[in-house]
Amino acid sequence: MPDSKPSTPLALLVTRNFPPLLGGMEKVNQHLLAALQPAWRIALCGPAGCVAHAPLNTEVSESGVKPLAAFLAATLWRAMLLALRRRPEWVIAGSGLTAPIAWLAARCSGGRVAVYLHGLDIVAPSRVYQSFWLPFIRRCDVALVNSASTARLAQGHGVRSDKLHVLHPGTDLPVLDTNARHDFRERHDFGQRPLLISVGRLTQRKGLVEFVTRTLPTIVARHPDALLLVIGDEASDALHTRTGSERERILTAAHLAGVESSLHFLGRCDEATLDAAYQAADLHIFPVLDLPGDVEGFGMVALESAAHGLVTVAFAVGGVPDAVQDGRTGTLVEPGNYDGLGDAVIRQLAQARDDAAGACLEFAAGKAWSVFGERLRKILRSSDV
Repeated sequence: MPDSKPSTPLALLVTRNFPPLLGGMEKVNQHLLAALQPAWRIALCGPAGCVAHAPLNTEVSESGVKPLAAFLAATLWRAMLLALRRRPEWVIAGSGLTAPIAWLAARCSGGRVAVYLHGLDIVAPSRVYQSFWLPFIRRCDVALVNSASTARLAQGHGVRSDKLHVLHPGTDLPVLDTNARHDFRERHDFGQRPLLISVGRLTQRKGLVEFVTRTLPTIVARHPDALLLVIGDEASDALHTRTGSERERILTAAHLAGVESSLHFLGRCDEATLDAAYQAADLHIFPVLDLPGDVEGFGMVALESAAHGLVTVAFAVGGVPDAVQDGRTGTLVEPGNYDGLGDAVIRQLAQARDDAAGACLEFAAGKAWSVFGERLRKILRSSDV
């Protein structure tokens, strides 16, 4: 049962992006909700199944995620009822998608409204979205953004700079296992092959088709036994996907480039397996595309890689420069420069994995989820007038 102590104000999170759905936005919102405690009692209007992933003592209201219009209508109704009954001090939209709902619920409760912006929810290429959703985003009292790039996008779309606060996503700080590298490689029969990993849902924006076509052959020419390990499933629950299978497109690209034997899909992994994969790898690659209307707001996997002492080679796209400290926790390459990307990977493979591990771990510690929570509470308290 939710805590009903009247002396503690309530904060309500309204979002579609919450577990059991998968992705970086979902992880951010899960930690955002937890970070509101103990300063606020917490409530959540989210997707079906979210109650199993919310902190204890959370008042939860669920709506089916599909179709989208039905989710928005049901969530609006539930958020308004909860706001009228419980009078939250803060109503927070977990992305721009739920900003209108959060704004209306805050008007019902007499509270204040914040929105967490991830990048794509500002530039979504929809005339309806730009005409209806963005005005509500601009009206929010606080706009939290995941990177400096997202802040620039928000300002360019009319969000006042005095409302903007950069709040980088955080990361867990795992206890590293000295045996993980050997055990993982032995279990999957990878031996001592140079191991590159890509982590995340399979979408066009992640750029794996282009990487396999234009860069992996160069790497394999220098390191014939190099292996690209792809961890993640198709993005079936994402709002912005292209038709067909991204996995099949990547496989086709590998076949045409003659590097099929240098590609391995591991699919979706549990946290223990993912932790071991990060520790077993020699390099994390993040060849994100600079696509109009589809931006990489931050790049949480690069920060997670750093938390495991693993460097990243990436294109300097969107918010990725906030997640990779160029020259310390990885190498940033000009977007679209596939030759430069290949050169950076080859240079990195020539170095010992542990050379940059200390810098990676230090960088990640400065962006732990505890740091995220402290900053979130500070922003909301300073804005609560």
